[in-house]
Amino acid sequence: MPHALPLVPASAIGAHLTVEQDAGAVIQRSVLPGGVRVLTEHIPGMRSATFGAWVGVGSRDETPEHAGSTHFLEHLLFKGTRRRSALDIAEAFDRVGGESNAMTGKEYTCYYARTIDTDLPLAVDVILDMVTSATLDQADFDMERGVILEELAMAEDDPGDVAHERFTEAVLNGHPLGRPIGGTPDIIRSVTRDAVWEHYREHYGPAGLIVTAAGNVHHETVCALVADALAAGGWDLTGERAPVGRRDPLAALDAAVLPEVRIARDLEQAHVMLGTRGYRATDERRSTLAVMNAILGGGMSSRLFQEIREKRGLTYAVYSFGAPSAETGIWGMYAACNPANAAEVERLLGAELERLASGVTDEELDKAKGQIAGTTVLRLEDSYSRMSRLGKAELVFGELWSIGESLDQVRAVTADEVVGLAAELASRERVSVRVGPAA
Repeated sequence: MPHALPLVPASAIGAHLTVEQDAGAVIQRSVLPGGVRVLTEHIPGMRSATFGAWVGVGSRDETPEHAGSTHFLEHLLFKGTRRRSALDIAEAFDRVGGESNAMTGKEYTCYYARTIDTDLPLAVDVILDMVTSATLDQADFDMERGVILEELAMAEDDPGDVAHERFTEAVLNGHPLGRPIGGTPDIIRSVTRDAVWEHYREHYGPAGLIVTAAGNVHHETVCALVADALAAGGWDLTGERAPVGRRDPLAALDAAVLPEVRIARDLEQAHVMLGTRGYRATDERRSTLAVMNAILGGGMSSRLFQEIREKRGLTYAVYSFGAPSAETGIWGMYAACNPANAAEVERLLGAELERLASGVTDEELDKAKGQIAGTTVLRLEDSYSRMSRLGKAELVFGELWSIGESLDQVRAVTADEVVGLAAELASRERVSVRVGPAA
């Protein structure tokens, strides 16, 4: 029977694990010399392959002098290496119909490429060339500064993005997790190429690197390709270094939340958010939280959607969400509405959370579990999603449940557990954010 892959104990150089998954898939994990971790998932019948290179460093890890460096690096690693220009990198994937991209989070960065299976060696070579051998040329740096400023301006023009950003800052008041991933315009204008270079050289190395591949991939082949590409990039893989450890899940947040944030904007709608601190990524109640969110604000039949949109016609978009991190998280509800209705919509958001804390029906519980089962399976039908799942499991959880086990965890959630979690969230100090015309 498929079972969880325990990632925590296998930290020694040369350690290897193999675990069967659902539908004939096989996950393997090895630790290469130098501390590089390699995780693969072979999926029978799939012709694509997605390869990712992960570094467990995000915007929360930046020092003041390196602020904005993590996201800056995401851009700059595509601008050229000792062997390839930016055009060479782009053309390498265009020639084979593949795609490449990167994502910067608050706690990690990932560079990835998706190709047909026969082009996996190309994906490994190009992505790891970028990771090991980026030049961070000054002219590219100066030009990309302008691109990032345009990206930040685009986000600032989106009131929904502004609401979410200000909500995160208020909930995680004063904590590095509350900072925007991309930095601020002032930070990006002031950060130097040398500061970004120092950030790159400090955090990008074998012991901190995780590579994941999923699709029609073979573990031994991926390990060999990775070792060759890292050696070509000049990385030392001869040492007996252990991998970089995971983050401390018990770190505390001492500052209180900021209870109210108002951003005046000349808009047709008010963007309303109400929420509080949530739960860390490894919290044992994460399946309960998923079920609770499905009932409260996870779809067109959810309580928020039915009460605020369908019955009252006060909004077009409304939902609840959770965003976990190593030691904490944020949880909230969002709605966009006529500014004249903002106070009433916020009241209704809070009222629906409190009503959930008083009880759920068996029908709601069964529907939520079915919704999660369907979305989970459908979301993992492509090689990119499976590659990403491997990386996050290694970085965050220390184990990887099979899809069947994940669904079993959801099916085991009880109505009392959902009600208890809702009551706990409802009792916490709340953050209210509104972006739109002044009330």
